[in-house]
Amino acid sequence: MLIGAEGRNAVNHISNPIFARSRSGHDTNTHSFRSVFIFSCNELLTSATLPRMRYIQFIVFLLVLAGSVFAQDSKPAAERLAAQNALFDEQYESDLRNFPERATAFGDYRYNDKLADYSLAGIAQRDQTNRAFLARLQAIPTAGFSDQDILSHDLLIRVLQQRIADFDLKEYEMPVNQQNGIHTSLADLPLSVPLDSVKHYEDYIARLHQIPRVLTQTTEVLRAGMKDNLMPVRFLMEKLPVQCQGIIDADPFLIPTKKYPADIAPEDQKRLTQQITAAIDTDVIPAYKTFASFLTTEYAPHGRATLAITSLQDGEKRYQNNIYARTTTRMTPDEIHQLGLREIARIQAEMTVIAKKQGFADLASFRASVKSNPKYTPTSADQILDDFRHYIAQMQPKLPELFTLLPKSPVTVEAIPAFQAAAATHYVTGTPDGKRPGRVVVATSNFAERSLIDDEAIAYHEGIPGHHMQLSVQQQLTGLPKFRLHGLGFNAYIEGWALYAEQLGKEVGFYQDPVSDYGRLSSELFRAVRLVVDTGIHSKGWTREQVVDFMRQSGAVDEPTIQSETDRYIAWPAQALSYKLGQLKFRELRERAQKELGTKFDIRTFHDEMLSGGTLPLDLLEARTDKWIAQLKAN
Repeated sequence: MLIGAEGRNAVNHISNPIFARSRSGHDTNTHSFRSVFIFSCNELLTSATLPRMRYIQFIVFLLVLAGSVFAQDSKPAAERLAAQNALFDEQYESDLRNFPERATAFGDYRYNDKLADYSLAGIAQRDQTNRAFLARLQAIPTAGFSDQDILSHDLLIRVLQQRIADFDLKEYEMPVNQQNGIHTSLADLPLSVPLDSVKHYEDYIARLHQIPRVLTQTTEVLRAGMKDNLMPVRFLMEKLPVQCQGIIDADPFLIPTKKYPADIAPEDQKRLTQQITAAIDTDVIPAYKTFASFLTTEYAPHGRATLAITSLQDGEKRYQNNIYARTTTRMTPDEIHQLGLREIARIQAEMTVIAKKQGFADLASFRASVKSNPKYTPTSADQILDDFRHYIAQMQPKLPELFTLLPKSPVTVEAIPAFQAAAATHYVTGTPDGKRPGRVVVATSNFAERSLIDDEAIAYHEGIPGHHMQLSVQQQLTGLPKFRLHGLGFNAYIEGWALYAEQLGKEVGFYQDPVSDYGRLSSELFRAVRLVVDTGIHSKGWTREQVVDFMRQSGAVDEPTIQSETDRYIAWPAQALSYKLGQLKFRELRERAQKELGTKFDIRTFHDEMLSGGTLPLDLLEARTDKWIAQLKAN
């Protein structure tokens, strides 16, 4: 699942001592402000380096903040909670205005005729907005709030802090890669917008006319990255012009003209087709050609030669920020690397058990047999898609055995388009009302070199009870601020849940074919391998050849996947770490709940508890789960 953008974020880079929260969770706002205020004034008054006007202005700023904090602290809890909820709504609405495409994805169509501002000025403006919301939120003391309201408070602080940390590292200056970027996301517009009325078609046309502006703004941002020497790897950037040409050749922007809703009059259909075609010919295609030319002649030649993100300015800090943003843990690269090696050994031992039960002397001979068996090699791309549809359909009636919270939105299965063949199988969320279903988008290119053995596991991962289950249920939750009804970029929770969900098929009687169960373990092994190779690339200086060799030796995935995934880890540091680290946390919490609750443990209520708080950082998920366990034990 592709999650993305300007808003992945970490906590420590923007921690504000004026508005700190103690580790025990109690508010220390007032005390912290007094101590920091006195310290700051003394420092300023004794400083010989700051101009007099600067420290006078700063003292005035501190006095204003002091008044704000003390005023907030003296207000009743109900009044402060109302202020917090109003701020949540204001921040959520601000995000929708700033990211119209996101609003559309959420089923809010007020900005359907707009594309976001991707310029440097727009990015800077959004950063200022984030900082302002953060300061206002931190100024609201949470004494007397419910656990849920404190969690919402802390959660939005984490989101905003991570956005600011990314901005400070200028992560926005490297916005495109072969996995995802503005060029491919724009090409997905026809499948990502509602097209059920003349107005929605006109909104789509308005967006087509804005594509030149968006690609020009992205070019401006990429040039800033060139100036700051914040460059992706060259050989990966050389793939982007080819992708752009693939989009031009496929022309997905014409898709809405292929079939109109029956209630759109023929004369309107003719007019809309003409306008869409004109917008594509006049605006879209020339803009893509210009963007591809820039990538070819100016941008890609300046790409870096070293694979590791740590080769860039502030490299170690940048990679650690990526790890925290995508895993919400403070583990070091070496700790993650060693964990990956231990998990590989554990999973391969389980695979060996299956191999011996099937009469093979060892895992290697079993693997060789599976690889040479034509039963597990797809004969067409459609066979892969049919596999996914079959497994998702068979899981549907089993969900009540595992959950009481069930998704209301439908899910579909489709192939990744040829121009985006470098992408991995992923999930795209539908709308809360179910009018636009969730989409499992499957890698089918080079099908004859792929394997069917892990289709069952990946279908559960991307569909149900994985991504579609979790994200659809999240959109249905009630009693939470609106910002908590969506992904928030906490990949370790989202991807960890989906990997955990793969094993649930076994718990309801699936994976009947031992080779399919081996495929389940292969899928888990693949995620353990990622812990080793991602940190190998970005912390230990591994070459691409080392990564490919390690993945081949693991036997976890087929050759097309090895090639595309290796490039993915180079381009997207730490994202692939989120799956295994998140899954291990869900397993840990389940084992803890089973041990603590004994006969009171119910797998359905446990899973409901995991999903009912929405997407969370792993530490906040753990704290919430511990409180839930304590409450059940007390009752």
